[in-house]
Amino acid sequence: MGGSGGFFKPPSESIEELLDKNDESNTEFRKELNSYLISLLTGYNNRDIEGINQHLNHLKEIISRDLEGLLELKFGGSISKHTYVNGLSDVDVLVTINSTSLSSSSPKEIISTLAQKLRNKLPKTKIKEGDLAVTITYSDGHEVQLLPSKSTFQGIKIASADGKTWSNIIKPIKFAKKLTEVNKQNNGRVVPIIKLFKALNNTYDKDGRLSGYHIESLAIQAFKNYKGNLSYNEMMKHMAQSSSTSVLSPITDSTGQSLHVDDYLGDAGSIKRRQFSNNLKRTFKKMRRAEITKSLSEWKKLIDGD
Repeated sequence: MGGSGGFFKPPSESIEELLDKNDESNTEFRKELNSYLISLLTGYNNRDIEGINQHLNHLKEIISRDLEGLLELKFGGSISKHTYVNGLSDVDVLVTINSTSLSSSSPKEIISTLAQKLRNKLPKTKIKEGDLAVTITYSDGHEVQLLPSKSTFQGIKIASADGKTWSNIIKPIKFAKKLTEVNKQNNGRVVPIIKLFKALNNTYDKDGRLSGYHIESLAIQAFKNYKGNLSYNEMMKHMAQSSSTSVLSPITDSTGQSLHVDDYLGDAGSIKRRQFSNNLKRTFKKMRRAEITKSLSEWKKLIDGD
């Protein structure tokens, strides 16, 4: 009979053995990836807080001495929530007025006074006056915002959006408690994910970056009912995917500082919100592709931006 004369040679390994090898390879890659993410977190924890605390303590000395103890510093923002990452501009320090001589001053007047005192003591440091705060940018990449605040029997007030008057009562502790609760529900993994996501966010173009407070709020949305895997890589993927949807709608600001934590993105479904959503969708797809191809270098690009 005609034919090629060839014959079928059965594979030397069974399908089951090949699948087992693939599972082993996937497991090994996930271990390698999570080790990398843990190493980043270790670096953030060891390096960033030590550096920022030095700056904060120095600021406290300057303000206490030069303003004769009339102002009291209360750490807010990412320092109080343990979500700070170097250079990501979300260290807020509330400068609380205790003196009757300053009680009638407007936020703008206090901001101007603060800025002038700091320029005198830190002549080589970049100091900028804004409507809400004095921003100090250090040469090592750390950035601190000093927000004038006013204590009342009802709570704390900060500057209004235009800086001319005082805001409604704000409740920063309420948000911090919610974040702590969600973090605890997820075995303490949400705060580390926020740190990693802030680093990832910093690789976006400046106009496409989420605020630190917004990232923290998106993390609460993503993980308040999370039942998935608690490995860092899986939680990072979930954060990106969940946030790509959540970012399309405003999130109510539980602190009372403003109506929404993400007013800077406009109304629900705005062009800007859709742009941010698309950024996050692309990030999720890159994470998935890096995992499928077992490419640690692609994951590193997402966070390091190299």
